[in-house]
Amino acid sequence: MGKSLIVAGLCRIFHQDGYKVVPFKSQNMALNSYITKEGKEMGRAQVVQAEAAGIEPSVDMNPILLKPTTDKTTQVIISGKVYGNMSAVQYHEFKPQLAEMVRDVYNRLAEKNDIIVIEGAGSPAEINLRDKDIVNMGMAEIADASVILVGDIDRGGVFASLAGTMLLLTESEKARVKGVIINKFRGDVKILEPGIKMLEDIIKVPVLGVIPYTRLNIEDEDSVAERFSQKEVTNCEEIDIVVIKLPHISNFTDFNALENIKGAKVRYVDRVANIGNPDMLILPGSKNTIEDLLFLRKSGIEKEIYRLHDSGTVIYGICGGYQMLGVEIADPYHTESSLEKIKGIGLLKMKTVFQPEKVTTQIKALINANDGILEGLNGIMVEGYEIHMGTTEFLENCTPYLTICSVFGHNHIKVDGVRNGDVLGTYIHGIFDNMDFTMGLINNLRKRKGLEKVDGPIESFKEFKEEQYNKLASLLRENLDMDRIYKILNRS
Repeated sequence: MGKSLIVAGLCRIFHQDGYKVVPFKSQNMALNSYITKEGKEMGRAQVVQAEAAGIEPSVDMNPILLKPTTDKTTQVIISGKVYGNMSAVQYHEFKPQLAEMVRDVYNRLAEKNDIIVIEGAGSPAEINLRDKDIVNMGMAEIADASVILVGDIDRGGVFASLAGTMLLLTESEKARVKGVIINKFRGDVKILEPGIKMLEDIIKVPVLGVIPYTRLNIEDEDSVAERFSQKEVTNCEEIDIVVIKLPHISNFTDFNALENIKGAKVRYVDRVANIGNPDMLILPGSKNTIEDLLFLRKSGIEKEIYRLHDSGTVIYGICGGYQMLGVEIADPYHTESSLEKIKGIGLLKMKTVFQPEKVTTQIKALINANDGILEGLNGIMVEGYEIHMGTTEFLENCTPYLTICSVFGHNHIKVDGVRNGDVLGTYIHGIFDNMDFTMGLINNLRKRKGLEKVDGPIESFKEFKEEQYNKLASLLRENLDMDRIYKILNRS
């Protein structure tokens, strides 16, 4: 559990206590994004926080989203729409132009809400970036907000980290810091008490609580390394699902629902030796589809996909992974690379052409197939969202299995998502959040393996998430001095 989830937990507590609360992160760097009802793109961390606050996600909660495209460049998304690609230096010089926009968005939220829980990004003591900061102490100044520092003890050196942070802040910045939280502690908190007393004497700021190391079933980008560590080959007696860990993997939160199904194991793999013989292999979304397709080719994973396909493994592509499964990807406008076109994996009869404009939309679709791995799923409604730069053309003998019936809540009939036997693909992010569809898919896999049918984690994945947010709130209430936090907010 990272600081993003602490923000989510506080949002849930304030919501439970009757306050109108909203999360805010002026600038988020992440490859996990979401599309709002208005068709605007924002970071998924703020979506989780909005859900915890009991409100509809809005790009005002995350007005600037940075999506790295290469090691040196990032796509800059402002107020939910692509502004352009920039290097780190270019963006740093550009930030002062965004400060007034950030101020206006924050003030707009402040007019409508009782409490705004602001999340920073990285360290508040990045002194090399201080002059143009709009997300950490610079944002605190814009909002005239009190600050609580969160230190991760699981990484070690938490006392030095917190004391060093305070040392590097200016006097006016130090005055804003009203407390610190120690996060991810394993063991008996009494062992920490002498250190806590010494820390408080040094930094002259109270420790508001120690959060025990806890694993909750809530999307958390801060725990990505932990999530991706599950990659060993196993002789899984249940359902083994491999997600290929692409170098530019995006929206890996698509698989959170799968990870919470009893009897299914999800592994993130980037080497042929670790793939094994899974029941289903998933090619996820990518921020650089062409580069990641070349990675599959050079690493030998593409050949392994062919082997698994021949042996009966279900192959599923989401967004960029869906595009890779086609016969060709063309990039005439050099949206992603210097290549004009590249041969696809070729397991689906379709081809994709990248366009300058990004498709960003919420959709609803019907499953219109009832055989093979989709047996019994005909007529099931799924909801999700699309984020992609390409348009896909279906070729001869291409079999669609999804009919989109709603875009932005309006009727819009078209086919999307195709299959070739046990090879399937779709642009729909969040498709596995639809429990009727996902459990039907899982139970069809179990049937093939001679296993009994299982039930999902809860009838609705939304209900399941609500339970987790309430557990998170209870955890924070038990381990934080909430009376003191309300005093910091002048709400005591």
